Amino acid sequence: MILVTVIVEAALAGFWWYLASYGMANPDHVTADFQQVVGQTMGTAMGALLGVGIILFFVAARNDRKALEDKMRR
Repeated sequence: MILVTVIVEAALAGFWWYLASYGMANPDHVTADFQQVVGQTMGTAMGALLGVGIILFFVAARNDRKALEDKMRR
């Protein structure tokens, strides 16, 4: 779970970098607040995904613990 979260976060960071460099390379094709909007949007997406990833990690750990306990009982 941790590895998948790191890979997805890195992909989002790469996409964020791409959008930021596109905005700087083409200032006449984007609005004046392009960098701010991209930063807020990508920051929110990355934060939300990290939050969900942490919750899923704890859920998976709990399920692993329960499965181990059930295996020990048999």
